Amino acid sequence: MKRFFCIPAVLAALALSLFALPASAEIGLGQARGFVPHELIVKVEGQPAKTVELRDGLGVGVAAQALGDKARVEYAAPNYIATASATPVPFVLPNDPGNIGGPAEAASAPGDWTLKQWNFLPYEAAAGSKLTTSPGGIDVVGAWENLAAAGRPGGQGVTVAVLDTGIAYRNYETTLNQGLSFLRSPDFTAAQFVKGYDFVENDRIPLDLNGHGTHVAGTIAEKTDNGIGLTGIAYRAKLMPVRVLDSQGRGDAAAIARGIRFAIANRAQVINMSFNFGCGKQVPGVNEALREAANKGIVVVASAGNLGAETCVSPPATGPRVIGVGGSTEGGCLGSYSLAGRGVDLLAPGGGTPIAGCPSISARPIYQVTLKPTSSHEFGVPSNYVGTSMAAAHVSGAAALVLASGLVKNKAGTKGRVDWVRRRLTGTARSLGLTSLQQGHGLIDIAAATSMRAARHR
Repeated sequence: MKRFFCIPAVLAALALSLFALPASAEIGLGQARGFVPHELIVKVEGQPAKTVELRDGLGVGVAAQALGDKARVEYAAPNYIATASATPVPFVLPNDPGNIGGPAEAASAPGDWTLKQWNFLPYEAAAGSKLTTSPGGIDVVGAWENLAAAGRPGGQGVTVAVLDTGIAYRNYETTLNQGLSFLRSPDFTAAQFVKGYDFVENDRIPLDLNGHGTHVAGTIAEKTDNGIGLTGIAYRAKLMPVRVLDSQGRGDAAAIARGIRFAIANRAQVINMSFNFGCGKQVPGVNEALREAANKGIVVVASAGNLGAETCVSPPATGPRVIGVGGSTEGGCLGSYSLAGRGVDLLAPGGGTPIAGCPSISARPIYQVTLKPTSSHEFGVPSNYVGTSMAAAHVSGAAALVLASGLVKNKAGTKGRVDWVRRRLTGTARSLGLTSLQQGHGLIDIAAATSMRAARHR
């Protein structure tokens, strides 16, 4: 709920002094980036951060600077807007739509998911294995084997909060939103989900009106071995849908901070954030929530950002204790969209075209079952999902499997768990021969990360 200057007395006193300032031209919401007009997020010493509404004619920048200079104000920042980090390409239905048609159709060609999910394949053949390999694969198959041997198949026992546009997680009919009816994705089951929340509409039904969140959630934990659709990395993990981005894939810092705290309060072990703020934006309220998550032992993963949408690796990937993820391609190269910078810790499959000089021109996207464009109840396997959004989802799925594997047991307390999981993922990543600013520690290898041996590939 938005609060005005009159709420806590100390905040009111500070805010009243702003009315004497000259009015400033309001900075509107930019085409690619901006902030919520007439709002600040203000943190006064000893009090929780508040979303403060400014009077008309009072500029956000002037007000933020004036409040920030006050003695008891820890920070005053615009309520910045983040945007989902997927690079759109034209939507094309797959030529084999029977893969979401049900068990009978899938049974005629078992294993067909491997024809699309190059990203889940091993990058080199194991002795005696007949499984297809892919130079850009991260060996999810090997990780599944490791988790089955540990008695925690598919990330069982771990909850992943997906902060995004919502998820197609339930059937629902409403007279609101122009009388839309919603259906659960055919490759999810109701039992996969725990309680979520919609911080865009402020209700308890975080349904997806975009498709981005459902796609991301599919990579993390879509049902596997059910004769429908494709596969998910941590397919027995629980998903927590937390809607912080609207139908256009845009969400403000205040909603995102509340979403992080909801995930903390409801005991998520991993948080996925496939979105970015603008280059160089300071989002202290979000960073504050991220520190709280790390102190509770929650692994937070975020997309590094895409060239064209962002100009540098940007928040929340650069936030405290966050694992920032760049995107790689089917050919095992850096994606042409993937930004380089100090905030990149790892690479994971994001699909799409590679950077110049890559020996492979393979450029398929990341396939998952999700909503068709402009629909709340029709599903397909689109080919328009490319970017670091998709890459982050792979690392969140990997983190869930590492946590479920039992390898972390007795290795780290609550606060140390985040660093231990990070070291496990970075220490088993394989180099693509790029600079550390481009690849961080390299491309994740989930089989190695969940192996007792955890051989270092670098």
